[in-house]
Amino acid sequence: MRILHALVPAPFGGLERVVQMLAIAQREAGQAVGVAAIVEPGMADHPFFDPLKEASVPCYPVEVRPRAYATERRLLRHAFKDVGPDLVHTHGYRADVIAGAAARGSGLPIVSTAHGFTGGGGKNRFFERLQVRAYRRWGHVVAVSEPLRLRLLASGVPEPRLHLVRNGWLEGAAPLGRAEARSRLGLSSDAFTVGWVGRIGFEKGPDLAVRALAKTTDSHLSICGEGGERPEIERLVCELGLEERVHWHGRVTDAGRFLRAFDVVLLSSRTEGTPIVVLEAMSTRVPIVATRIGGVPDMIRHEREGLLVPPEDPRAIAVALTSVRSDPEGARRRASDAAVRLEEMFGSGPWVRGYARVYECAGVTPVDDECGNPASPSPIPAPQETRT
Repeated sequence: MRILHALVPAPFGGLERVVQMLAIAQREAGQAVGVAAIVEPGMADHPFFDPLKEASVPCYPVEVRPRAYATERRLLRHAFKDVGPDLVHTHGYRADVIAGAAARGSGLPIVSTAHGFTGGGGKNRFFERLQVRAYRRWGHVVAVSEPLRLRLLASGVPEPRLHLVRNGWLEGAAPLGRAEARSRLGLSSDAFTVGWVGRIGFEKGPDLAVRALAKTTDSHLSICGEGGERPEIERLVCELGLEERVHWHGRVTDAGRFLRAFDVVLLSSRTEGTPIVVLEAMSTRVPIVATRIGGVPDMIRHEREGLLVPPEDPRAIAVALTSVRSDPEGARRRASDAAVRLEEMFGSGPWVRGYARVYECAGVTPVDDECGNPASPSPIPAPQETRT
């Protein structure tokens, strides 16, 4: 069984991290796997590829101009012919729609992972409608949380083709110690600091994090990420007089390695699937405060592995942050329990096996040898010259 993942990578993000970890975990499990990424011309060395190449996962950049969708579909069909996968696994609305159509036109089975919907303006809602339409028309669909599975079911995705596989975790580079992480981020060594990591967009709730900070005393907020709403959040910071307590770090490569710089990691999102930043915080044993949305309650349980708060409630966030600060022993206990839960519930082995079962439902199974044991799959071929 040869698997080819397809996506349009952003410079950083949870979806990108999921694809990297899943492909690497599948390769470590002995599966033949590659990753095709649609990038703009001249971006064949996109930073998304770096951890995949380090893990010897074949990477296939498909260079195409923005909005040249017919060309994109044609180039993807050429890539599928060159690579010869048994199955195409798509991620993200554009890949689900365009790479899914290219795979269907090539006669290949399709699996699409629904990582979640961002909501927001009319443009996003239009793309989401196209994505759900693609889910209804072809392939098997994986939801990363039960609320998302139910939403897709209500949207008309046939239940026999709809599956639940929560995101898993693959240990990467060792996290930095607190002192080194704080030094690299330019943070004070003693200030109580809340870490916020993600894309600065409405769905991630950065405004809620800032409003919650305003309701605390002397706490600081470190924002790791970029996004279209940063200017609006910067104005909000100024309106609330928080310029000295909010620290902007922009994009932080391997942000998960820096989480020990923080006294608590805050997820203030309005919508989520199974957020990778929560898994990263669990791995690094940093206390967690998160909104009770999407698949988050399946990851951490309130007052057991973290503190959960209602969405859209800065006051509740502030109360939870204050609780972490006033009861550091309780926060450390929950963080330790979260690390145990991560190992028991979100290991890479069950994750890879869960997807293998979905691939079997899509009609692709490993070939057995003469003794009935799974045979080694024929490898994904090395990338050829990039098509444009």
